[in-house]
Amino acid sequence: MATRGHWGGRVGFILAAAGGAVGLGNIWKFPYEVGQNGGAAFIILYLICILMVGFPLMCAEIFIGKMSQKNPVGAFRFFKNEKLPLPIIGYVGVFVGILILSYYSVITGWTFHYFIRSLSGFSGSDSEIRNIFNELYASPWINILFHTVVMTIVVAIISRGVQKGIETVSKILMPLLGIILLILTIYSLTTTGADKALEFLFSPDFSKINSTTLLKVMGTSFFTLSLGMGAMITYGSYLSKDISIAKSSIQIALIDTFVALMAGVMIFPIVFSYGCEPTAGPSLIFQTLPLLFSKMPGGQLVSIAFFALVIFAAVTSAISLLEVVVSFAVDEYGLGRKKATVIFGLIIWAVGILSAISSLKIGEKTFLDIFDGLTTHYLMPIGGLLTMLVFGWIVDEKMKKEEFASHPMFYKMFTIVTKVITPVLLLFVVLNEALGIG
Repeated sequence: MATRGHWGGRVGFILAAAGGAVGLGNIWKFPYEVGQNGGAAFIILYLICILMVGFPLMCAEIFIGKMSQKNPVGAFRFFKNEKLPLPIIGYVGVFVGILILSYYSVITGWTFHYFIRSLSGFSGSDSEIRNIFNELYASPWINILFHTVVMTIVVAIISRGVQKGIETVSKILMPLLGIILLILTIYSLTTTGADKALEFLFSPDFSKINSTTLLKVMGTSFFTLSLGMGAMITYGSYLSKDISIAKSSIQIALIDTFVALMAGVMIFPIVFSYGCEPTAGPSLIFQTLPLLFSKMPGGQLVSIAFFALVIFAAVTSAISLLEVVVSFAVDEYGLGRKKATVIFGLIIWAVGILSAISSLKIGEKTFLDIFDGLTTHYLMPIGGLLTMLVFGWIVDEKMKKEEFASHPMFYKMFTIVTKVITPVLLLFVVLNEALGIG
């Protein structure tokens, strides 16, 4: 069996893990959730949940990977427990990786389509520009084409290995993502809607917050960090023993949160400048923004940069999802990396065709809706909760002390959070999202 790959250094790991976390959840989902749920008040609760849910779970997942040096299934098997079938948690993560990537690559394909359209500029009537997405969504062959392009790119990167593939690409795409995001944010702040957008984003009105919003913000903080799907366990398994999990997790969480907040600061000034409501929802970047790009000075250049930004974020996340599955195949079945990448890349591509054809439905729901609902409402929250319980209550305390106890006060607080607070909050997410009794 081939020697297990490792990151070339701490910077490479942080950029790769941040790339895995930063994705459509940050640039697409987070802004429209903020827009629909009260702006600044939602953001404040989001930051609290990152601290209480996202950061502890990220530490737990990276720790489980680092200590075991295994894929998610092998990692949970490493922490032996005669009474509990812990590897099942890892299998859930692998299954989630397959399902999410199968439809995530279709959505990523939409961003490729819009990037190409932006090269010639968005023009026509308001209804014609908004209808671009409707036509795309209803065109199976175009969806399959771009889904194939995305999967081919991701397979090519993963087949090159941890350092030459994932780490090298992350070192290129993440800085580019940051530069484009910064330029677009500075530009947005020069528009007429900047003052209104900043007030919306940073002047909280807690009267807009209710119990439903609280549960939604917990779910959003959880999902924007790409937790509960085995990605951070897999990336953690390529860590050398001398890299601090706590410091790395803080930096990854900060980068991810910064990108999400900057995405809001970038998008909402444009929205307010043209008198649009911030509550556009999921259609925000595929219908509302192209319409606004067609009206604004320099809109074509802005749209090109914006959709390039979204592509970079989406591809780095897609890489982390396929790596979960490939790592599992290499460790558990002894397949070579390239062979495993091609086999599972083809499997995921084939499953993704179901999501690419919007006319394929079960009842009123497309396969994209079904797969998204199954993973985000059921499997990811349950996987995250079980991971937190294993870390808090089953993993040997001595192992955790050796990793986290360099600052005694931090370790004491961290222990309380990981044993009680985070599992309870995740339980609320599971009960609300999976069982509908939040």
